[in-house]
Amino acid sequence: MSIYRRVLEYYRSFSAGTLIGIAFSLASIGLNLLKPWPFKVIVDYILPGRLSDFHPPSIFQRTLQFADAALTKSDQLSSTHLIALLCLALVLIQVLWGLCNFASNYVFVKIGLQALLKLRTDLYSHLQRLSLKFHDTRRSSDSSFRVAYDSQAIQTIYNKGFTGIFGSVITLIGTFAIMVRLDWQLTLLSLAIVPLLIVTIYFFASRIRRESTWIQEQESAVLAQAQEGLSSIRVVHAFGREGFEVSQFHQQARGSLQANLRLTLTTMKSALLISTLMVLGTAAMYYLGTLHVLAGTLSLGSLLVFSAYLLMLYQPLESLTYTAWAMEGATAGARRCFEVLDRQDDVTDSPSAIEIEKTDGAISFQSVSFGYNSARQVLQEINLEIAPNQIIALVGGTGAGKSTLLSMVPRFYDPTHGRLMLDCRDLRQITKKCLRAQIAIVLQDTLLFSTSVRENIAYGRAEATDEEIREAAQRAQADQFISQLPHGYESLVGERGSHLSVGQRQRIGIARAFLKNAPILLLDEPTSALDPATEAAIMETIKELMHDRTTLIATHRIATIHTVDQIVVLDRGRIAEQGRGPDLVTRGGVYAKLYASGKFA
Repeated sequence: MSIYRRVLEYYRSFSAGTLIGIAFSLASIGLNLLKPWPFKVIVDYILPGRLSDFHPPSIFQRTLQFADAALTKSDQLSSTHLIALLCLALVLIQVLWGLCNFASNYVFVKIGLQALLKLRTDLYSHLQRLSLKFHDTRRSSDSSFRVAYDSQAIQTIYNKGFTGIFGSVITLIGTFAIMVRLDWQLTLLSLAIVPLLIVTIYFFASRIRRESTWIQEQESAVLAQAQEGLSSIRVVHAFGREGFEVSQFHQQARGSLQANLRLTLTTMKSALLISTLMVLGTAAMYYLGTLHVLAGTLSLGSLLVFSAYLLMLYQPLESLTYTAWAMEGATAGARRCFEVLDRQDDVTDSPSAIEIEKTDGAISFQSVSFGYNSARQVLQEINLEIAPNQIIALVGGTGAGKSTLLSMVPRFYDPTHGRLMLDCRDLRQITKKCLRAQIAIVLQDTLLFSTSVRENIAYGRAEATDEEIREAAQRAQADQFISQLPHGYESLVGERGSHLSVGQRQRIGIARAFLKNAPILLLDEPTSALDPATEAAIMETIKELMHDRTTLIATHRIATIHTVDQIVVLDRGRIAEQGRGPDLVTRGGVYAKLYASGKFA
């Protein structure tokens, strides 16, 4: 399906509004075509003193006589009164045209904005549903750019494309019909440049499309550079790398500048060629039209009207030219949007997936392997049985696969081979929403949103009462420091929790897990970023949190998990050994060496 057809699909629900806009647009075009005629009557009949030769169409005859009688109390249509009526008619036509044009523009812009809202919402919603495997392969700023900026293409295609083309085509048809009646030879001469215009449009279209796409990519890179540099501002200051970051940003911004300049030059060249062609057409019309007036085959008023209609003819032609190029640029943005919408979620619910209300928490890894791609295998042949309420610790060096294995449980990723079972049911047979409702997660770096403390704690249970939120904070030993904040639980935590210390953020993350009260708990390096004193206090809280829950904890700190129910040692994506801490020490294997060296203690 073409990009334009897909855009039209978004406007199908706004068809009634579009028809209203078209009605106003047609009225506006008709009134615009009437504008030159009052002056033609003045030039051809009143100024030469040939008013007696003026025979308005019967549809206007009674209107003119009635208006003149109201003004002069007579039945004679004098030249003075006719001039006044024609001037009044011109003003009335302009006012009515302005109102219809205002109405059509408002309707079309409103519909365009509504479609933009729909596309942005669909994009953001689809990005939220896509698996982590998708997000791992691209910058978050690129996705943000597509939602915020590329999505505007759908409004451009509608407002400058579909509706602009419709108005221009109707104006062209109406103008052409009138011009042919005035002088068919002048009309054909005026249209002689159209083939040249078409060739010009075709010549520049592909170049503009290519350069517009390049601009979108460069602008996305600029946003990514700015976002990365500003989000890491503490590290930048700590290492004195301000100059380097500015240099990097300048380099990206320069690329955007060059891309914009290239497109600007292309547009200016094309505009110069188009305007030159139109001037040639106008000059040829003036030449032949003047000869026709001198020969008496065309009146001066008709030539003036023809000149006005020539502008009306060339204006939509020019508009169509720029619309074609605007559409090429917008198509680049729309294509980037639909590229995301077309991306299939590789972690999907089975058609027969069911919803579960509760789980015992028995988890089974059966020959599970996983890789981000064929060349990058992270987990290989993992077989692991976890009983309900059992605490399992995952140990291993960086890149051993601990975090990835944890991520398999809530189905952030699906196994490349093998399967995961929950209570003897394949995870694919459980809806993701229900599965994740059974799981609470505490990460190494607790992610907080720039809202209040209360909202961050209640993020997993938005319907929780203030009493439940406070109880969860008390169990996480967070209530004391929260109460000392300027606005207590309503205090804003800042971007990513920047107003709080690492330990405070971690306690809010633990409070969030307490409040969710899920039967399965995943802990990914929950204390690795803490100092020993804070770590000891946090571990006491975590021990309470792990009570009566199936728990998987990934950590480098062997001392904190030495006595848990079972320890699984991972090495290059495989299980090297597993068992209780003291037993593994007596075996003298990998764990014993790590424990003795204190490398991970």
